[in-house]
Amino acid sequence: MSIDSLQLAEGESVAVIGPNGSGKSTFVGLIARTLLPLHRDRPPVVFRGCPRITLSEIRSLVGVVSTGMQEEAAVHLPVLDIVAGGVEGTLGLRPRMDACEVARARKIARICMEQIGIADLAKRDMLTLSTGQARRVLIARALVGDPTALCFDEPCTGLDPEGMHYVRHAMRRIVQAGKPLVLVTHYLDDIVPEIERVIALKNGRVFADGAKEEILTDRMMSDLFDLSVFVTHMQGRYSLLTRY
Repeated sequence: MSIDSLQLAEGESVAVIGPNGSGKSTFVGLIARTLLPLHRDRPPVVFRGCPRITLSEIRSLVGVVSTGMQEEAAVHLPVLDIVAGGVEGTLGLRPRMDACEVARARKIARICMEQIGIADLAKRDMLTLSTGQARRVLIARALVGDPTALCFDEPCTGLDPEGMHYVRHAMRRIVQAGKPLVLVTHYLDDIVPEIERVIALKNGRVFADGAKEEILTDRMMSDLFDLSVFVTHMQGRYSLLTRY
């Protein structure tokens, strides 16, 4: 089956899954407005019912965390200033900020770092962090602008088990604090228990959309990935295993 349209409700947390080439990166690009849809008489993408939206409006609506951003943030700056720069969308604090602006940005940054459990990294040089620590710094940076929702694009790619654990724990804390999350991932393990809706993409279309208990089944996942798999489930967490 496939579905021609997709709607996300404000305040809703969802997971978007699918194989390579399914359209996940395009989905994130359309949300973040790094990709613009082709013009049509009927707008193919709308935000809050509006077909046109500015980058500043996007920044206030959606904070994006991706592995690509981690490469951009690989600089010799204190972690606190990397996070504080998210207030204005800059890499580090903006030059010529006055003392009050700097103090305010750093105060917000400390609150967000505390929220996800990395307050102890504030004075560290960004380049001295592990991949998992740096990923959580980017999460805090996305939070400081207080966007309506966060979009995580493959948040655990390239992480070891410890890094995955802490990133997933950060996602849980964010959702539990009332911040909606749009999670885009290959891995069912990333889908934290607080996320109830799953959208499966395949060949650029919505393959399935519904409650995770209905979508994350052996048959549905085997059809999605064109592979014989089975799904395990324990305490609200799901994993995907292949049949050799």
